Amino acid sequence: MRILITGSTGLIGASLAQFLSTSGHEVIRLVRSKPTPGSGAIHWDPGSGTIDTTALEGLDGVAHFAGENIATKRWTARQKARILESRVNGTRLLAESLARLARPPKGLISASAIGYYGDRGDEVLREESAPGSGFLPEVCCAWEAATKPADGRGIRVVHLRTGMVLSPAGGALGKMLTAFRLGAGGVIGSGRQYMSWIALDDVIGAVHHVLITDALQGPVNVVAPAPVTNREFTRTLGHVLSRPTLLPAPAFAVRLALGEMAEELLLSSQRVEPARLVSSGYRFGFPGLEGALRHLLGKSDPAVRAGPSRNARPLGTA
Repeated sequence: MRILITGSTGLIGASLAQFLSTSGHEVIRLVRSKPTPGSGAIHWDPGSGTIDTTALEGLDGVAHFAGENIATKRWTARQKARILESRVNGTRLLAESLARLARPPKGLISASAIGYYGDRGDEVLREESAPGSGFLPEVCCAWEAATKPADGRGIRVVHLRTGMVLSPAGGALGKMLTAFRLGAGGVIGSGRQYMSWIALDDVIGAVHHVLITDALQGPVNVVAPAPVTNREFTRTLGHVLSRPTLLPAPAFAVRLALGEMAEELLLSSQRVEPARLVSSGYRFGFPGLEGALRHLLGKSDPAVRAGPSRNARPLGTA
C-alpha cells in the first residue's frame, strides 16, 4: 500500500513508518519543513492552511498522528488553545484536502485519545460510551468532528482512541523510569484510578490491523484488554525493575505542581475496553502488564525457563 503518515517524528508515527517500510509498503511523510526532492515527503503548514494537494493523489490510506504534545507544558489558557488548535486545524485541513481529491484514499486513520471519556471511576468504557466533561473530552470531540469532510466524501474514517502508550523511548513510561529505577516511585493520589495502557508494539499492530480491516469504522479503543489501577501499575513496574515503590505522590502535591493537567492526566480514571479491536479479530501480543513491561524493558522473568516467548510473534501482525 501507499500510506501517508503525519506526525512521523513522534513516538507512534516514527515506529509506524519504520514498520510499514520494512513490511514492503510505500510510506510518504507529511512534514512542516520544506522536503528535499526525492525524500518521499510532502509539505504542509496547518497554521497557514496550506498543503500540497496534488501530491496526495493515489494514496491507499492515511495515518494522522500530528498534534501538540499535551504533557510537556503546564496548561495555561494559551497552551490549551495550542493543544486544541493543533489537533482540530490540522485534522480539518487534511480531511478537506483528501475530500477534494479525484482519487481519495480508501481510509483515514486519525488519532484521538481515551481522554474522550473523562474521569469515569470504575465504569467500563467501550466505544459507544458517551464523552465525559473537561478539557480533554472537549479536545477529543472537536478532534474527531474535524474529520467530517473526509467521511462525507466516502472515505472510511477511524478514530483511534489511544490509551497510555508504553515505551521506554518516550511517553509516560519513559518519563517515570528514572524515578522508579532510583527507588523513588510510588502511587499517585489514591492509587485507585484506572490506567488504560498499551504496549507500543500493539499500537503499531492495531494500526496495521485497522488499515487492512475495511469493516472497522468510527471510534476504536486502542488499549490493552487488562486495564489496571495506578496502585497495580506502580507495584508491577517496581516488581519488574526490582525496586521499592514506597514514595507516594499525594493528590494535593500533584495538583499544586501541575494544575489542571494533573487532574485530567494523572488523577482521572478511565477503565477502557478494546471492544472493537477484539471483535474484529485483533490478537494482542502483550495483553498483560507485566509481560509488556518485561518485553519493553528487557527484563526476563526468573520464574520462567528460557525458551520461546509466550508473546512471540512478528511485530504488528494481527
